[in-house]
Amino acid sequence: MSPRLPRRQTERRGLRLWPVGPVLVLAFTTAVMAAAAVFYAGWNLLDVHELKPERRIDSKTLFDLVKLAFGVVAGAGALVALVVAYRRQRVDEDGALRDATRLHTERFTTAVSQLGDASEAVRLGGVHALAGLADDAPTRQLRQTCIDVLCAYLRLPYVAEADLPANDAGARHAYLALREVRHTIIRLIRDHLRLPLEHHHSWQGHDLDFTGVTFDGGDFSGAAFSGGTVDFSGATFSSGRVDFSGARFSGGTVRFHAAFSDDTVDFSGATFSGSTVDFSGATFTGGRVAFGGATFSGGTVRFFSARFSGGTVDFSAQFSGGTVHFGGARFSGGTVRFHAAFSGGTVHFGGATFSGSTVDFTAATFSGSTVDFSYAVFSGGTVNFHRATFSGSTVDFSNAVGIASPTGLMPEAGAPMPPGLMVPAGWLLPPSP
Repeated sequence: MSPRLPRRQTERRGLRLWPVGPVLVLAFTTAVMAAAAVFYAGWNLLDVHELKPERRIDSKTLFDLVKLAFGVVAGAGALVALVVAYRRQRVDEDGALRDATRLHTERFTTAVSQLGDASEAVRLGGVHALAGLADDAPTRQLRQTCIDVLCAYLRLPYVAEADLPANDAGARHAYLALREVRHTIIRLIRDHLRLPLEHHHSWQGHDLDFTGVTFDGGDFSGAAFSGGTVDFSGATFSSGRVDFSGARFSGGTVRFHAAFSDDTVDFSGATFSGSTVDFSGATFTGGRVAFGGATFSGGTVRFFSARFSGGTVDFSAQFSGGTVHFGGARFSGGTVRFHAAFSGGTVHFGGATFSGSTVDFTAATFSGSTVDFSYAVFSGGTVNFHRATFSGSTVDFSNAVGIASPTGLMPEAGAPMPPGLMVPAGWLLPPSP
């Protein structure tokens, strides 16, 4: 195992030392100034105004002067020894770092060659070797390199099960073996993201590049995304179950500019409390994406221009802080549920288009947040607010576009408008006979 080095040393790119001459001059100057400052402070504290003159020096005074001279010489020697010892320690630390880096490079080369082996067992060994190598990396940059290689393996061309040739046992065997390697990588990443940030094997804060990856399953449950950039841009969730349940998004940036088509992606119980999590441009065309029990309590979550055209997306969540944007989103098919509690923060639906989906706010509670439907367009589909309660929020439909209001939104005839609910004047008129 590579030796663990002090954090200050592991972050240094190279050893840079000043020439010994200027260092000694600076050290002696500093020592003299410190001694003078101490002497001056003592002089003032003792309230000494002048020195008593001595015309003759006795033997005791002479002996004291000799001891003082020897003390000055000894102090100077100790100062020189201290400077030399410090420089030697720096050189030794740098040598240890170089040795650890060289050993890391040799192990890295071996592990990467295993990833390219034809045998599935050897590739699995290479995956575990790289993960262990990342844990032992002498610098943060070398650890990031190991993580980058594991993510790059996931980005390699991959044929999903649905695209395999019919009745080809060899192709299916190769597919299952490759899927096992890929799912092992995902599991190892998850395990390291579950570790506390202060743990010396934690991968929190590192970048994870999943751009263009095809996910046919995988488990990120309980992972903590608390720093760095995690990028799922262009990824495809096309089969199986990808589990983000209980994940914590509390720092950094996570991008899901992805396609959700035929699988289940589970964010149940996830917490969004400080990150920027970006689903802008994501497409939901099939399968099921679940945010049930998730908590949006801080940070920013964006669904700008997302497309909901199939499948089921469930936002039965708690919106209690932060900002969630659905601006420009299009709900043209499938089912989107908001059986949610809006008790804080801001949720924007400005410019969203509801033209074919079933968007269900049944029993949603609006008790302390701002929900903005400015310039949203209601032109088709079903938008349902049955049994929704408004008790302290501002829910603004005042600039929404649509001939009729969403189902269940308006109070019954003669009942007062709920406080905080604002609608276009045309929705207040009774329907034409």
